[in-house]
Amino acid sequence: MLKLEDVQVYWGEVHALKGVSLEIEQGELVSLLGSNGAGKSTTLMTISGIVKPRAGRVIFDGQDLTQRSAFDIVNLGVIHCPEGRRIFSGLTVYENLLMGAVRRTDRRQVARDLERVIALFPILGERLRQNGATLSGGEQQMLAIARALMADPRLLMLDEPSLGLAPVIVEVIFEVIQQLHREGVTILLVEQNARQALQIADRCYVLETGRVVMSGPAEELRANPEVQRFYLGG
Repeated sequence: MLKLEDVQVYWGEVHALKGVSLEIEQGELVSLLGSNGAGKSTTLMTISGIVKPRAGRVIFDGQDLTQRSAFDIVNLGVIHCPEGRRIFSGLTVYENLLMGAVRRTDRRQVARDLERVIALFPILGERLRQNGATLSGGEQQMLAIARALMADPRLLMLDEPSLGLAPVIVEVIFEVIQQLHREGVTILLVEQNARQALQIADRCYVLETGRVVMSGPAEELRANPEVQRFYLGG
């Protein structure tokens, strides 16, 4: 479904991605691991068209996304749930959810998907008329994921969904991610909690300073001594 071929990205003079190549098959949950500054978020922003690579290609379902606009990429079903939630704090929860579906025209399906995301995150159903700014951090993260789901993603990219959240909320978030995976949603997950990510992913890539230094089935990476030492505290 997704393929990055030798992607090179710069932030000004900083060489952020140094030939990143990766693949994701339809229905997979693939995790991208690495320390701060490794290039994980830059990879997601490049896929979603927010950042343009200086070289290399991003291919989604056979289409070259490299020079496509972020709007076009969203219309293909590549949906990015960014780090830091970035909900519309002045809008209600309900309005935030509808913003996720802004490109869609089938109102009946949108209504069904609204019921679905509320079933996944029941607390949002209790908060529909509240402004986003009044939600707790965990509730805002749930809203950010739910808003992304309202876009009907073919590829869902989640950037640090558990960052800064209480353990009980992290558990809810990861349960939902696993449920989406079981339902066949293709997911690219960037997650600082490497132990959790390796537990639920099919495959993982490890980035260091803009390069893929390791990849393979999650089970193999969990048993890798280097991964245990640097990411799992082993």
